Amino acid sequence: MERRFDPAGPLRGSLRLPPDKSISHRAALIAAMSEGETRIDNYLDAADTRSTLAAVARLGAGVEALSGEGSSRSLTIRGTGLRGAQEAEIDVGNAGTLLRLLPGWLAGQGEGCWTLDGDDSIRRRPVDRVAEPLRLMGAGVECREGRLPPLKVTGARLTGIEYRLPVASAQIKSCVLLAGLLADGETIVIEPVPTRDHTERMLEAAGAEITVEGRSISILPIDRLRGERFLVPGDFSSAAFAMVGAAIVPDSELVIEGVGVNPTRTGLLTILDRMGAEIHVGEEPDLDAEPLAVIQVRFDELEGTEVGGDEVPLAIDELPLVALAGCFAEGETVIRDAAELRHKESDRIASVCEGLAALGADVEPTEEGMVVRGTGGLRGGTIDARGDHRLAMLGAVAGFASREGVTVRGAEAAEVSYPDFESALGSLASG
Repeated sequence: MERRFDPAGPLRGSLRLPPDKSISHRAALIAAMSEGETRIDNYLDAADTRSTLAAVARLGAGVEALSGEGSSRSLTIRGTGLRGAQEAEIDVGNAGTLLRLLPGWLAGQGEGCWTLDGDDSIRRRPVDRVAEPLRLMGAGVECREGRLPPLKVTGARLTGIEYRLPVASAQIKSCVLLAGLLADGETIVIEPVPTRDHTERMLEAAGAEITVEGRSISILPIDRLRGERFLVPGDFSSAAFAMVGAAIVPDSELVIEGVGVNPTRTGLLTILDRMGAEIHVGEEPDLDAEPLAVIQVRFDELEGTEVGGDEVPLAIDELPLVALAGCFAEGETVIRDAAELRHKESDRIASVCEGLAALGADVEPTEEGMVVRGTGGLRGGTIDARGDHRLAMLGAVAGFASREGVTVRGAEAAEVSYPDFESALGSLASG
């Protein structure tokens, strides 16, 4: 589906966000692993998170929808218990988080076999990074060409290990921690740099014994997780599109309410502040284990910056938007140490550079990032989303800020994480 996004006047008004996708996935999985019922409020109703609900139902969990409005749902999940997963073939759709987290639970079932597969995009996303630690723990794991889905997991009696992540990845870390719940002995994960910690927070709330010391996270085996109540905050990664839109469309001023501001997710705030955007973060009382805030963003002139090292995992999903902001900034914006972008729904280094270049940007890909030379704006044109929800939404924001407008091919990809994106952004542009 093609959609046209014409140049807009100032983006103004307030915005309520869809629920956080990363936390929604984890809430459903941990609820399925628990005993008893777990209530989840503000669960994201989108393609990826529906895949997770379908998966836990196939594994034997009871899923009951209670109510909902827009992209938000309240539901209850009756868990199978830690070792109660039924054998099944799982279709993960386009949900990379599901593909990489779920094997950790299944690997420790003791017996049984599960196959995880998905759409064409998923079949290009490597899974060897989760297969390796699970094999070291004793599980049987097979994948196509040694690294690609479908992924076959054979349950086994697992042994705890100390595992140093080869790359900074919250998904690999979470997979190993879930397996550690079912392993004999302690499991320790050591990160090269800190990554998002939603899994640790939510497992601890459900009764797991987790210790975090610097970049070392340890977990002990447990007999049961208890059913909890999870309230999912607004998705920071969804807020990021409106934030960058306000930062690059002249005279814009936005208020974004109910944003989850877990410090392992909010690197974009620091980056935009460094570039010169006018941002104010007003903390709200914590929502369960996750901090919340109201974020105000006003347009201001931007300057190029450099993003790399420990900052990358804190903004990995928002780095394409940093590149977009760099098009409107004075000087160069350099993104480095971000090779993980090549393993997302698309190769986001190649797709972002080619997409922005088609709109008139002066942008160059590197092996682990990109260099953007600010030209004061974008001409406009056509961008292909390549089935990647974040590229589809980037194209829309670019259209509002461009001189001639942008046509987004495959704009429906945005529904994966932000079903109401077009209408939400449009309401701000007409404000």
